[in-house]
Amino acid sequence: MKLIIVESPSKAKTIEKYLGGEYKVVASGGHVRDLPEKRLGVNVSGNFEPNYVVTASKKETIKTMAALSEKAQSIYLATDPDREGEAISWHLQEVLGLKGKARRIEFNEISERAVRNALANPRDINYNLVDSQQARRVLDRLVGYKLSPFLCKKLKDGLSAGRVQSVALKIIVDREREIKAFKPKEYWNLRGEFSDGKQKFFALLCEKNGKKYKPSDEREAKNVLAQLKSGLPAVAEVKKSTVKVHALPPFTTSTLQQDASNKLGLSSPQVMSIAQYLYEGVDTPQGHIAFVTYIRTDSVRVSKEAQNECLSFIKNKFGAEYLPAKPNYYQSKKTAQDAHEAIRPIDLSLTPEQAKKLLDKKQYLVYKLIYDRFIASQMAEAVYDSVNISVVNGDYMFKTSGRTSKFKGFTVVYDEYFSAGEDEEVLASSVPELTVGQTLKAGEYKGEQKFTAPPVRYTDASLVKVMEDKGIGRPSTYSTIISVLTKRKYTVKEGRYIVPTEIAFKMTDVLVKYFADIMDVSFTARMEDDLDDIENGGRDWHNLIAEFYPHF
Repeated sequence: MKLIIVESPSKAKTIEKYLGGEYKVVASGGHVRDLPEKRLGVNVSGNFEPNYVVTASKKETIKTMAALSEKAQSIYLATDPDREGEAISWHLQEVLGLKGKARRIEFNEISERAVRNALANPRDINYNLVDSQQARRVLDRLVGYKLSPFLCKKLKDGLSAGRVQSVALKIIVDREREIKAFKPKEYWNLRGEFSDGKQKFFALLCEKNGKKYKPSDEREAKNVLAQLKSGLPAVAEVKKSTVKVHALPPFTTSTLQQDASNKLGLSSPQVMSIAQYLYEGVDTPQGHIAFVTYIRTDSVRVSKEAQNECLSFIKNKFGAEYLPAKPNYYQSKKTAQDAHEAIRPIDLSLTPEQAKKLLDKKQYLVYKLIYDRFIASQMAEAVYDSVNISVVNGDYMFKTSGRTSKFKGFTVVYDEYFSAGEDEEVLASSVPELTVGQTLKAGEYKGEQKFTAPPVRYTDASLVKVMEDKGIGRPSTYSTIISVLTKRKYTVKEGRYIVPTEIAFKMTDVLVKYFADIMDVSFTARMEDDLDDIENGGRDWHNLIAEFYPHF
């Protein structure tokens, strides 16, 4: 018998079907050991060594796996292909005594091809990945176990702090304070109607004497309107150009959360739950179907095989003119781990319309987002005829712009809910043919009172983006952080917006007062970089903890 150990029971069932009786596949159900629940479990005076204990709920699981391991000719550890998965494989190796007996395999998608390819290319456990996860776990335990009692003593019982969670909460609290302190400033938008005698168009007042300008109150606006009415407008500038727009790259974990939140109104935890379901797949009368590749990634890389399949699909479905002159490649961020591909559909022949029969509404919509984004990412650019017009009247300059689709390119994928140029004031085709110096007829000039908008509260999407931009946390942790803040009632939702509760302000102030470094965004971001260095073999994890601990 050959034994494979995975994390998920549904994944175990699927893989066993793929391998047709050759292998026994069992699931660990995640971590089988961890730091103890009711004590620190880290030897602070002994090089910060962790004291792991077997999780009570996993003792029977371990007994079953141990019995199977005894009988197995070959053993493969096939936990998830990330830091956490690597650590789980290492813990299994240690608990079951498999060092020298088991090999590590990983796959980016749950398909027979990917599983068999992984079995043909086993490797040893990557201890750099394991050490990076250990460092993260120990850091989080130290922060949680040291700061949480401190908060309880200073404020009230039941409070908890987290190394990344508390910094994320501070970001939310800081934004709320900006909103409360904000004093709106009045300004006026002045809009003019112009005509060449045949066709009308509208433009917005933007400049006075060559500098950006908006009237600051009603009296000033009325004064400007009076001057405009007595002046003679003329065309100051006409710029025509062809604009090319490139598709966005395929999804990473964070961009999927952002897009699904913005377009579908889903929370980050909801998105990740649905994405996990699409990754693990469903049983059907025709066999098991998994929909997408691994969903925890910060890379926009696509395998050559997947890219070629996509280009062939585009040519057949849309025509050769929709293929780019050369295949599209996207640059991952410098901080990206790049261990896995971007999130993409496994099988392009499984279109969203076909998948709809197997999924509920939200699952279908998320699959469609992933599917369309991947197809679009490999297509030719969209091309627009663009026009920018400036109209001068005395000291004042009005401007308008627009564009008209010349070639749909990648936007053809989004046609049902995407209108190219919908954010423009006018379509280029609706602007009359004008020449510089040409005088225009002025219709009505209108003024509209406006106030500068306050900073906007974070949504799940914008919070994920700011955490990613600032280097706080990693793709696999964003949704968990948001979920924990809600669960502990440090934040509440008002519609789509995240609002800190009263205790969040008090907690943030206390932690900033006594632990300024730990609550500093740049300090936390540097810590993430240090964890990446451990993963890349650049430093010893014990030294990182030793450098961090004095900040308490």
